[in-house]
Amino acid sequence: MATKGIVKGIVSNLVTVEVDGPVSQNEICYISVGGVKLMAEVIKVIGKNAFVQVFESTRGMRVGDEAEFEGHMLEVTLGPGMLSRNYDGLQNDLDKMEGVFLKRGEYTFPLDNDKLWDFKPLAKVGDKVAAGAWLGEVDENFQPHKIMVPFTFKGEYTIKSLKEAGQYTINEVIAVLTDEAGKDVEVTMIQRWPVKRAITCYKEKPRPYKLLETGVRTIDTVNPIVEGGTGFIPGPFGTGKTVLQHAISKQAEADIVIIAACGERANEVVEIFTEFPELVDPHTGRKLMERTIIIANTSNMPVAAREASVYTAMTIAEYYRSMGLKVLLMADSTSRWAQALREMSNRLEELPGPDAFPMDLSAIVANFYARAGYVHLNNGETGSVTFIGTVSPAGGNLKEPVTENTKKVARCFYALEQERADRKRYPAVNPIDSYSKYLEYPEFQEYIAEHISPTWIDKVNEIKTRMLRGKEISEQINILGDDGVPVEYHVIFWKSELIDFVILQQDAFDAIDAVTPLARQEFMLDKVVKICHTEFKFGSFLDVMEYFKKMINIFKQMNYSEYESEQFKAFNAQLDELIAKQLTMDN
Repeated sequence: MATKGIVKGIVSNLVTVEVDGPVSQNEICYISVGGVKLMAEVIKVIGKNAFVQVFESTRGMRVGDEAEFEGHMLEVTLGPGMLSRNYDGLQNDLDKMEGVFLKRGEYTFPLDNDKLWDFKPLAKVGDKVAAGAWLGEVDENFQPHKIMVPFTFKGEYTIKSLKEAGQYTINEVIAVLTDEAGKDVEVTMIQRWPVKRAITCYKEKPRPYKLLETGVRTIDTVNPIVEGGTGFIPGPFGTGKTVLQHAISKQAEADIVIIAACGERANEVVEIFTEFPELVDPHTGRKLMERTIIIANTSNMPVAAREASVYTAMTIAEYYRSMGLKVLLMADSTSRWAQALREMSNRLEELPGPDAFPMDLSAIVANFYARAGYVHLNNGETGSVTFIGTVSPAGGNLKEPVTENTKKVARCFYALEQERADRKRYPAVNPIDSYSKYLEYPEFQEYIAEHISPTWIDKVNEIKTRMLRGKEISEQINILGDDGVPVEYHVIFWKSELIDFVILQQDAFDAIDAVTPLARQEFMLDKVVKICHTEFKFGSFLDVMEYFKKMINIFKQMNYSEYESEQFKAFNAQLDELIAKQLTMDN
C-alpha cells in the first residue's frame, strides 16, 4: 500500500509533509493542489516529517493538501526515440505540450508509443546474459540503438525467447529471460532508471587517454580534452561561453550530443531550439539535431527542476555509453544548479558554507563529474561520456565556490577572460590560466606520440611558456614605454602575439577557420614554433612591429584558406619568402 501524507508547512518550493508510513530519501511523491498533481522529491526525512522539493510552482498550495508517495526515485524512461527530442528537466516531451507557456502539473510521455522500429537480434536463445547485455538493435536516426537487458536486473539470466528481425513498438515484448531461480521475466525496448544513481553496467573504467578532436585550436592544440574526459568553461557574461559550447558540440568527434540548458535565460534556450535544427553536421552532412538531445530548463522555472535537468541529462548519456557510443554532454550553466542547491539548503536551515552554498557542494560536484568517463563494457566494446560544463561566476570572479570546487574535479579548465573578449580575441580562453591535466597523463602522452608526433607535447609546453613570457614583457612595455625595453624584448613579445593570432584565435563564423583538422593544427604549430626558434635582428621596435604584422596577416589568410589548396600553398610560399628576406638582411 502506497504511503500517503498531509502538507504541514510550505516555504516556496520546500514543502513539509507528515507521512503515515515509510518513505525513502529521493523518493517521488505527488501533491494534489486544486485537482492538479504536482511532482516532488524527498530531500530530507526527520521522524514522521518528509521535506520535499516541488518541481512546479507551489502557488495555491495549502496546509492540509494530500500527498501520495510513489515508492521509487526520480526516474527517466530509456528507449529508442530520444534523439532529436526536446525535453524539460523531468524528461517531459516539450513538443507534445500545447500552448505558449508550460501548464503546471502537465507531464508527457518522453517516447513515441506507436512508432514501429526495425529490430535486429544480436543475441540468440540459450545465451547467458546480465544487466546491460545487448539483445538486439534498432536504427535510430542512423545510430545503432542497442536494446539491452534492463540495468535493474541482478545476477545472470538465460534467454528463453527472442523476437526475430521485424518491426515492433517499444512496448512489445522482444525477449523473455529466465533468472537463476527459474522465473521468467519479459523485456521490452524500454526501461527505467533513477537519475541520482550512476549506471555501472561495465567491466572497468580506466583512465581516459584518447584525444577528443573538437576542431577548436585553443582546445585541441593547447589544452586538449579526451574521450570520457571532464572540463569546464568559467567566464563572465558576454565572453563567448555559448558560442564556444556550440562550436564544440557541432564539431567534436562524438556520436551523440546532449545539451542540458540548466537555469539559463529563456532567450538563450530559445536560441538553442532555433539554431540547432538548422546546423549541418560536418561529419555526416545531415542535420546535427539528428544525433542531439536537448534538456531545457530556464531560469524562470522552479529551482528544484534545475537539479533534475543535469541528472536527467547525465543518465541519458550513460545509457548511450552502454551501447558503445561516444557521448558529449554539455551543461550550461552548472552555476545555476549550484544556486538551486544553495536555495534549498537555505530553506532547510542547514549550516551554510562559503557564499551560503551548501557545506557539501564539493562532494555533490565531484560525484556528478565522476559519472563521466571512458569504460570497457562487459562484451569488450568501449563507450564514453565526455562532460563539459560552463560556470557563470558573478562578476567574473574565478575564486567563488562553484569555480573553485569544480577546479578540484574537472581535468580541463578553459578560463574565459573579459579582457580578451573586449579586445575581440575569440575564443577568449586565457592561455596562461587555462590548463589540461591530461597532458601530464603517461597514457595520453603515449597516445599523442603514436598518433600525432613524439615532440607534440614539448611544442605545446613551449608555446605556453612563450605566451607567459610575452605577457610579462607586455607589462614591462606598458610601464616603461616602447623605448624603455630592448629590441630583443619586442621580438619575444611579437612572437607570443604570433602564437596568439595564428593558433589561439579562431573565427567561429567562417566555414574553413571554424573547424581545424588535426593534421592542419600540427602543420601550423610546427610552422609557428620554427619561426619562434628563428633568430631575427631588427634596428628598432617599429621594424619589429611592422615585420610581424605582415607575417600575422599572411598567417591569417592561410587560416581562411582550404588546407593544402593552391591558395594555401601560395600564402605558405609568401611566408617563407618573407622569412628568407629578413634573414638575408640580417646577414
